[in-house]
This record gives sequence, C-alpha cells and structure tokens, in this order.
Amino acid sequence: MPVFVYRAADRRGQTIDGVMEAPDARAVVERLQRDAYFPIRVAPHAERRGWFSLGGSSRVGQRDLLAFTQQLATLFEAGLPLDRALSILEELAPTARVKAIVADLLVSVRGGSSLSEALSKHHPRPFSRLYINMIRAGERGGVLEIALRRLAEFLEARAAFADAVKTALAYPLVLSAVGIGAIVFLMTFVIPRFATIFADLGQAVPLPTQILLWVSAGFQAYWWVGVIVILAGVLAWRVWTGSPQGMIRWDQMLLGLPLIGSLALKIETARFARTLGTMLKSGVPVMSALAVVGDTMTNQAIGRAVDRLADGVKRGGTIAAGMQAEGQFPSLAIHMVRVGEETGRLEDMLLKVAETFEGDVNNELKRVLGLLQPAIILSLGVLVAFIVVAMMLAIFSINEIPL
Repeated sequence: MPVFVYRAADRRGQTIDGVMEAPDARAVVERLQRDAYFPIRVAPHAERRGWFSLGGSSRVGQRDLLAFTQQLATLFEAGLPLDRALSILEELAPTARVKAIVADLLVSVRGGSSLSEALSKHHPRPFSRLYINMIRAGERGGVLEIALRRLAEFLEARAAFADAVKTALAYPLVLSAVGIGAIVFLMTFVIPRFATIFADLGQAVPLPTQILLWVSAGFQAYWWVGVIVILAGVLAWRVWTGSPQGMIRWDQMLLGLPLIGSLALKIETARFARTLGTMLKSGVPVMSALAVVGDTMTNQAIGRAVDRLADGVKRGGTIAAGMQAEGQFPSLAIHMVRVGEETGRLEDMLLKVAETFEGDVNNELKRVLGLLQPAIILSLGVLVAFIVVAMMLAIFSINEIPL
C-alpha cells in the first residue's frame, strides 16, 4: 500500500508531521479530518529505509523496535499519559523516519484510538502480530506498563540470543572468506606469472606443479562456468523454496541433517517457548498466542507443527500432548511443559524451557565451532602448503637446466 507524508494542524493551530499508509491521498485527508486535524500538505513518501529494516522490508528494525519499546515502557511506568510519552519519544527520535512514525501514532492516540489500534491500523506491517497482541492484552487487563516492560524484556532477550549466535559464527565465516580469497588470488594472479616463466624456459616441471598449473589455467579459462553454476543453484533454490511446499521440504531436510538439524531444532524450540511464555504471561489467551507463535517460527516445518498443535488444544488437548504427538519437539521440552501445565505455572516453565535451550545452543555452538575452526585452518593450510611446495619444486628444478 502506498505511503504518504503529511502536515496537518489541530484546532489550536499547532502543526504536526506524520506518515500514513493509505490507498490514495484522499484517504489520508479523510482520516485526518475524522481525527479532527486539518490537512495542510499530503504527498507520496518515497523513502523506504531508516527505521524500517534493510532490503526493502517494511518491518521495524529489531534494535530500533527494542529502543522504542524500552523508552515507552520507562515513560509509562513513570506515570506519564500515553500521548505525553509518545510526544517525548517524537522529540527524542534519532531520524526523521522514526519521528514521522511516532508522530503518526500520536495522531491516532489523540484521536481516540488505543495504542494497539494505532499500531494495527496505521502500521500493520512494521509491528508484528505478536507485538500488537501483547499490547492489546495489556490494555484489556489495565496493565499496559507491565505488557510494555515484558515486551522490552522479550525483545532484549531475543536480540541477545541472536547476537550470541551471530558472534559465534562470525569468526569461522571471516576465516573461511579470507582463506578462500587468498587462494583465489594465488591461482589467478601469482601462479599464471610463474606459468609464463616456466613456459619460456621450456623445462619439464614436477607433477605437483603441473597439476597446479592445470588447475590455475582451468580456473582462469572457465571461471564463468563456476559463476553460472553457483547462480543457477541459488536461483533454483530460491524458486524451490519460494513455494510453501518447497520451503517446508527444505526446512524438514535441514532438521534431518546431522548436527545442524539438532541445533536448528533447539533454536526453534527456544523461540517457541519464549514467545508463547511471554504472551501467556502478558495475558494473551492461549489460542490467540499459539496462532501468533506459529507465524514467528523461522522453520516452516516447526511452524506447521505449532499450527497442528493449536488445533489439538482447540479440541481440548494440552500443549504438552500436542508437542509429543508432533514428534518434532525435544523430549526435555515436552516434559517441562507438562510439569508446567500440571502445576499451573505454564508461563514460567515455558520461559525456563527457553533459557535452557538457549543455553544449550550457546554451548553446542561453542563446541562445534571449537572443532570447526581448527578444521578450517588445517584445510586452508594444506591447500596453501600444496601451492607453496609445488612452486618451490618448480623453482628448484630450474637449477637442473643445462647452461
């Protein structure tokens, strides 16, 4: 849907700037007039970045969303009314885009809408269903400040877990990239110059050197074939996973891989437990919470399992029974959820499940990467050593050329 920026005045003559999604400019004008504002200027908004995540996606960036939620929770806990808190956040906005979004929320709230209505009506895409449902539950229970604080804690824990995974993977990826880049440089720039020298001498070179020269010549002549193969593979993968069935099969295949599958399952279990536990603790009904949790799963196979689990709960079953029937969730998680249901402390137990599996993921990542890093270094070292030895053998063979 198109996005429009606007400037409007209220009955006291004060002007505000904002942004709104609407079918056309007339719809923006009508909406502002219903909220008792007088439009001054309405124009299409071309900017799609800033507070929105990179790559053209319209979702709010995780860091910006976390900062917004933490600040709003702090101001609300201090006793400020919602419109005053949003007004302060508008002044503190670090960018024009953030300022425009907060200003739009402020217009809706001052026009009589609740915060959840403002989030869902004006920005249905940037703020997730989970976010809106938790705000709505806090409003219905009269504990919006608690819901905001729990949302902030949830987003902070999720961001910390994601950062831990990214940090653990960063070093092996950088190491592999640098090593592969060095080998490509040797094969495309260094070896061809030695090949010219050896060809001018007309001297037979040792077998390792011949192999190295053949590989280098093939790489230079047919590098484009490798690029085409890689691009074709990526395109085929995108087309395959672009369909719902293809994506599910891909995710099922990932879960079946040794080591990677176990790690992916633990990550999804931790996400499932933390999201569901946070929503239930905030007062969201269990069926509404399960409907949202299924959408938050990165792995579509687990997402479908959560949807089927929700159907079982709707028919009168328990969450633990549904998890066991699916056969994809870890046994420890199932037993912990069952204990939580039996003791009436399901929300707390789900959060405990999340902490347990997040810790397992961190420990397993450290263990796997502790083995992977030496393997990467050894593999790259063997390749570089082969290149060096092959070239040194060729250089030594030059001494055998009769003068």
